Amino acid sequence: MFRYVVVYVIRKFSDHFQATDLHSSSTLDPKHLCKRIGFPLVQKVTTIVPFLRPSICVPKKSPHACHQSIGVESDGRMQTKPKRATLDSVLAGQERPTILTRIDTASSAVTAHWPEYLIEAACLGLFMLSACSVTILLQHPSSVIRHMLPSAFLRRLLTGVAMGLTAVALIYSPWGKQSGAHLNPSVTLTFFRLGKIEPWDALFYIAAQFLGGTLGVLLSGLLWGYAIAEKNVQYAATLPGAPGSGIAFVAEMVISFVMMTMILNVSNSARIARFTGVIAGALVAIYIAIESPLSGMSMSPARSFASASAGRLWDSLWIYFTAPPLGMMLAAQAYLWLRGKHAVYCAKLHHDNNKRCIFRCNFQALAAPIILKETMS
Repeated sequence: MFRYVVVYVIRKFSDHFQATDLHSSSTLDPKHLCKRIGFPLVQKVTTIVPFLRPSICVPKKSPHACHQSIGVESDGRMQTKPKRATLDSVLAGQERPTILTRIDTASSAVTAHWPEYLIEAACLGLFMLSACSVTILLQHPSSVIRHMLPSAFLRRLLTGVAMGLTAVALIYSPWGKQSGAHLNPSVTLTFFRLGKIEPWDALFYIAAQFLGGTLGVLLSGLLWGYAIAEKNVQYAATLPGAPGSGIAFVAEMVISFVMMTMILNVSNSARIARFTGVIAGALVAIYIAIESPLSGMSMSPARSFASASAGRLWDSLWIYFTAPPLGMMLAAQAYLWLRGKHAVYCAKLHHDNNKRCIFRCNFQALAAPIILKETMS
């Protein structure tokens, strides 16, 4: 009853607007009226009588018709789920605010990829637990092993071997195979720069790395007590050596440049991609043995922040927040100049496994020639 009354009132409006040629026929279609006299009036009417919405402003569809017609936002294929839009938003003539869209995108990323974020946090936490434990065993004055190894170089070499093996174990672990085992904001930022990581994934990876590394140092403190704060240990902090901050900055930038150059060239080479983690671990061992007297050997803002926050060692932290990302970004730019963006296939350090990949991955294109050749042989 009310429905017919309201439709009658709307039809009467046509007589008022006929003089201004708002419509071409003497009988005004309510749907046409929605477009002509504007949505606000219709919205008020439909607010009072909600069940009028389907008949007044939404065209009827054939029961066999697709809900989405071919147009600008359609590729012509049947969509299984309708777009998330309400009639109210259409009537108001407004789209969803940008901030809500971003929040929705972030929420979707967390819902879909939270295991990878937790893995990054856990792996860097384990790496820092190993770093603190090895440093205490080899550098603390009360350690028996320190007294057995008076040579500083030999202690650094053993530290490097231990940390290199830790890195390899994490990269090739089931967790590392799934997340890609970045364990380093500099690595994540570089792959984001190369277009292999979605923005929200990059942000949450970096946040997880900082959180995981910090928790790893705090857990080490609970495990080792006051020994972790001893001046020869200092929470396994990365600090500039005797040559000073300038040399430490350059050294960090150089070792980061070499590491990322290796990662890009090896991981994007079909024959040797599976050895990326092994070579990365070897470089970590060499860097700690040879380079650490210059900068402490970090390559990672999250790794340095974890130790610095526990020990309140803020003076030189800027070096490890700037030099490693800069060095890896320069390596990425050099790789793009030499081989092009198409030669970056994925952001994982080890991809030849059955774990899912959340990145903009094209690894199958890299592996296809080898698979084809093995099939033919």
